[in-house]
Amino acid sequence: MQELGPFRVNSDNKTLSRNKAAWNNVANVIFLESPAGVGFSYSNTSSDYGLSGDRRTAADAYLFLANWLERFPEYKSRPFYISGESYAGHYVPELAATILTQNSYNSRTAINLRGILVGNPLLDSYMNLKGAVAYYWSHGLMSDEVFDNITRHCKYDSSDGVACSGALEAVDPGQIDPYNVYAPICVDAANGAYYPTGYLPGYDPCSDYYTYSYLNDPAVQNAFHARTTSWSANLNWTDAPISMVPTVAGLIEKKLPVWIFSGDFDSVCPLPATRFSIHDLNLHVTTPWRPWTVNMEVGGYVQQYQGGFTFASVRGAGHMVPSSQADRALVLLDSFLKGVLPPYVQEQ
Repeated sequence: MQELGPFRVNSDNKTLSRNKAAWNNVANVIFLESPAGVGFSYSNTSSDYGLSGDRRTAADAYLFLANWLERFPEYKSRPFYISGESYAGHYVPELAATILTQNSYNSRTAINLRGILVGNPLLDSYMNLKGAVAYYWSHGLMSDEVFDNITRHCKYDSSDGVACSGALEAVDPGQIDPYNVYAPICVDAANGAYYPTGYLPGYDPCSDYYTYSYLNDPAVQNAFHARTTSWSANLNWTDAPISMVPTVAGLIEKKLPVWIFSGDFDSVCPLPATRFSIHDLNLHVTTPWRPWTVNMEVGGYVQQYQGGFTFASVRGAGHMVPSSQADRALVLLDSFLKGVLPPYVQEQ
C-alpha cells in the first residue's frame, strides 16, 4: 500500500487513492505476508513464531503456493515470477531454489517459475556493510577521517572486532532518512499529526504512519476478513546465511532469469553493496552498462551478464523503488516480464 499495490492510503488515514503505476497493470499479483506472524498472517501454533527463519520461510511459502495452485488450477500453466525487496534478497532466491528442487519431484505440484526480480536486496551481510560505508563516504555523509579509520580497522569479514565496531560508531549522518537520503523526512507534530519537511513529487515520507493507522482500524481489518489484531511488519528471526551469492549463482546455473535492481538514493542496502555481491558472482558482461529511459528521462542504468543475469539502477529512487519512482519501477517490471532490457530512447 506504499509501493506497488493498486491503492495508497491518504494522509487522513482513512481513505484510499488509486496508484496509477500499480504492478497489477501488467501482471496478476499475489501479495504474501510471510513468515507467519508478519502483518495479518498467523499460525495456530504459537511456538511457530519463535522458529521463524530463512529455511522455514521458504518451505512455508512454497507450501502456500502449491496449495494455492491446487485451489485455483487454472493458473498452473501460467508463467510465475517472484519479486521482493530488501531482505527479499534472502526470501526470493531461497524460495526460487526451493521451487526448482520441488519441481524435480514428479509427485509435487509444478510451479511454472520463469524468473525472479529483487530490488535493493540484502545479498551479503559483509558486502552490505562495505557498500554502506562506500555509499556514505561517496555521498558526503561521513568525513575522510572517519572513512579512513573504518578502512583501517574493518576487513568486512568474520575477523572484524571491537576496533571495527568503534570506527563505525563514529558515523553520524544526522537526521536523514537512510532509506532515501535525499528525500524529505516525516516529523511528528505536538498535536499527534505527521507532516513531511519538504516536497518530493509522487513521494510522501509519512506514508508509513498513514498505512499503519489504516491497517489497525478494526473496520478495515473486518473488511479484509482478518483477525482483529495489532498489525506489524516485524518478527523475530533465527537462521540467516551471511551470503546469498551461492544461492543466486545456483539459480543462474539452472538458467533461471535473475534481475536485480537498486535505487541509487538508498544507504541501507545501497547500490555499491549490490555491485560488490555481483562481483563475487564472477560473471562475464554480455551487454555493457548503458542508460535506460522513461518519458525521455534517464530512469537508471542497466548491464547484463552471462546466463541472463541483469542488474539495473533506478535513478532518484530510495530503498522502496516503487514508492519514490513508481513509473520507472513499472517500466522495469514490464521489461523483466517481457524478457528484454529496459528501453533507451535518445532525444532526436
